[in-house]
Amino acid sequence: MSSRDLILARVRRAIADVPRDGTPYERAFERGYLREHGNRSVAQTVDLLAENLADYRALVHHCTAGELAATIARLLADRGSASVAVPAGLDPAWLAATEVTRVPDSAADTPADLDRVDSVVTACAVAIAETGTLVLDGSPDQGRRRLTLVPDHHICVVRVPAQVVSSVPQGLERLDPARPLTWISGPSATSDIELDRVEGVHGPRTLEVVLVSGE
Repeated sequence: MSSRDLILARVRRAIADVPRDGTPYERAFERGYLREHGNRSVAQTVDLLAENLADYRALVHHCTAGELAATIARLLADRGSASVAVPAGLDPAWLAATEVTRVPDSAADTPADLDRVDSVVTACAVAIAETGTLVLDGSPDQGRRRLTLVPDHHICVVRVPAQVVSSVPQGLERLDPARPLTWISGPSATSDIELDRVEGVHGPRTLEVVLVSGE
């Protein structure tokens, strides 16, 4: 008997006395957990997002829709970026104020190709204030997952307040579980047993988040 057969046999024994027409699992237990901690206004929720992003060592910037192109151009210039990866569905107006070389997202790109790109600019699917988390779902303005995991510098644009929610349960309601979800809480980092922090191990070393209002 294989390990798989052994595990399945144990599962069958464990559920042998469960009626086939019993209450479905998702309705069998009442889940009375809080959907949101506290009673914040929209502005307070956005402020909490910015605070938690910064706590995770992301660099947070605020601007209006009319200032977005200039803000992105400034961040790329400050970084000294000569090239920027661009998802296929990114709004061209976002990069209208910069002359940095665009590198279109391509299925033919290898990790080595993307490693030579200085920065990447994307949108996001949703931003969760209580955890300081950005979620990307592979939509056209976000590109494939590797586009945001290989380049060392990621600029992520969040439309506020439309894309900002308070909690993880509220965020999950907006997401399609069948899509390739990438959850980002600050720049990529890890620590060894002595708690020495190293950034940029399995993703961007620098994460900059632009909270843009007025769209």
